Amino acid sequence: MAGLDWGGIYKELGAKPVINAIGSVTLLGGSTPIPEVKEAMERADAAYIPLMELEEKAGDAIAKMVDVPAAYITSGAGSALTLATAAFMAGDDDDNIQQLPNTTGMKNEILIQKRQRYWYDRCLELAGAKLVDFGSEENTTREDLEEAIGPNTAVVHYLAVEQSPDPHALSLEETLDVAQAHNVPVMVDAAGQIYPLENFGKYVRMGADFQCIAAKYLGASQSVGLALGSKEMIRKLSLQSFIGYEGRRIRGVGRPQKVDRQEMIGAVAAVKHWMTMNHEDRLAKAEGQSQTILAPLRGIRGLKAELINNVIGHISFGVRLEVDSTVTGKTAHDIVAELKEGEPPIWTRVRDGEDCVLIHVFGLNDGEDRIVGERIASLFPMG
Repeated sequence: MAGLDWGGIYKELGAKPVINAIGSVTLLGGSTPIPEVKEAMERADAAYIPLMELEEKAGDAIAKMVDVPAAYITSGAGSALTLATAAFMAGDDDDNIQQLPNTTGMKNEILIQKRQRYWYDRCLELAGAKLVDFGSEENTTREDLEEAIGPNTAVVHYLAVEQSPDPHALSLEETLDVAQAHNVPVMVDAAGQIYPLENFGKYVRMGADFQCIAAKYLGASQSVGLALGSKEMIRKLSLQSFIGYEGRRIRGVGRPQKVDRQEMIGAVAAVKHWMTMNHEDRLAKAEGQSQTILAPLRGIRGLKAELINNVIGHISFGVRLEVDSTVTGKTAHDIVAELKEGEPPIWTRVRDGEDCVLIHVFGLNDGEDRIVGERIASLFPMG
């Protein structure tokens, strides 16, 4: 664990720090900014700067590094989704911008595959948009999308999951083909699609008008996201932002979604580091931490512990635990609960719709991988 004063700043407030074995989740704070980001943010403290100019220059730098036409720094990937939907509906019409979330007179429907409805599609509705499903629970076809496009269609939304693509969903290539034939823009939630590096910004290069990235995965502050897209799309998105509200004196819906100058500079530093770092070393460390967790779990009756060997996207490696409750007397949820009750608490989770414990090493400090493995092993009787 990191230092003798681990979590001391929280304990002073009467709050209890935890070991994060879930990964980069908002619930636990999302990220630990890397040293390069902390240094850049500290340097940014020294002077003030007009944020409209900083957004433009920082966005230009990021766009160049990731090979997309334009970029904009937002208050997390969720904010990027909300600002983008506002931009697709209101465009650059200041009257429309100030009318949102009332969408009267605007195209306000976002088409989304029924198979791709997910927890964060709520961010798409915050500016007043209406989600319209197409396809079925079983599959989605080109015809489904073509039939769904109508006079109120503002944009088609696509969820990119390179780690485990859905073979029954309509692909992004087909989505783009159909949408572009009908002159309808496409937006992509690609919050975690940052590795291999060619995936970073890939969807914009494929022809999507917009995609988002969660910069917390790069070692930036958890509250920073990136909007990537065409120059015209990013220009319109910027008009919806908190800076547009203050700098242009136009009352857009993005006012609450503030980003400070330190975070903007930190985001640039995070992207620069990510695009130039040695990813083989990063992956080797994650695999080593995962193997350390696995070591004391081998041979426990009723417990199947396996290495997660995924390296695509933001979560690399990890451990998957399957529990035979008839042998161990415990369920996966029991393990999660007992780990939380320990000292210090260890947070893991069972994802919705699954019955296994997933452990990820993104949020672990040095030495905590050993603690996690040994604590899990201690939950099971010897022999």
